[in-house]
Amino acid sequence: MSHTEISWLAGGILSIVVGVAVIVWPRILAYMVGIYLILVGIIAIVAALR
Repeated sequence: MSHTEISWLAGGILSIVVGVAVIVWPRILAYMVGIYLILVGIIAIVAALR
C-alpha cells in the first residue's frame, strides 16, 4: 500500500468511528474532535520539523 492509500484508509476508519460515536453517545463528540485536532496538530508539527 502506498502512503496515500494508508492515509485514505485511516481517514475512512476514523470517520466511521466518529460517526458511530455520534449516534451512540453525542457527548463524546467534543472530546473526540478535540483529541483529533491535537493529534493532527502534533503530526503537522513533527512533519514540519523533519
